[in-house]
Amino acid sequence: MIALLTTPILMFRQPRPPDPDQDLVTRAQQGDTRAFDALILKYGDKLYGLVYNMTSHKEDTHDLLQEIFARSYQSLGKFRGSSTFYTWIYQISTNLTLNFLKKRKRRTGLSLNDMESSVQQDPALIDTTHEANPEKQTNLNELQIKLNEAMMKLSEPHRMVVTMFDIQGMSHADIAKVLKTSEGTIRSRLHYAHLQLQSALQDSWEERF
Repeated sequence: MIALLTTPILMFRQPRPPDPDQDLVTRAQQGDTRAFDALILKYGDKLYGLVYNMTSHKEDTHDLLQEIFARSYQSLGKFRGSSTFYTWIYQISTNLTLNFLKKRKRRTGLSLNDMESSVQQDPALIDTTHEANPEKQTNLNELQIKLNEAMMKLSEPHRMVVTMFDIQGMSHADIAKVLKTSEGTIRSRLHYAHLQLQSALQDSWEERF
């Protein structure tokens, strides 16, 4: 009877899915630089987006990415697969970025020439009629500035979760793994950050649209 009761419990213990990057990681750990280059190529754009949305400065982003890639390569031998490579390199990226931001005064004046068009690419804000309406397009650009300014006024932890969830489409579970916290904490930070952004943008949206 004891065996019958314990067997179903063992059956529901699902092994963690294999890391899709394990082959490249193993080869890179063995000195194959092309394998490491392939990993960077795979995640480079997402890491750029993460860092840029945190710093809002292209030169700082490029400098940080070089440091992230160098640190990842130097530490690759210590990677033991307790998490996926994706989570591991994101942890390195978030730690280095947050440490950098602590040493740098937060920029609040942002230029459209130095910003990505992430707001204009947001399906919730896109209206194709704006392209044929210069006044509407100008208003949308001004709203983008307001959003960027509001984002930079968030604390780093709140800006980080908004970047990961709303801009990069990461799940609560993946964000929690990267930041080494609970999903409940991630949801709480997102809720607070969304309220702050909504409050900052509401007047501009009502006035212009």
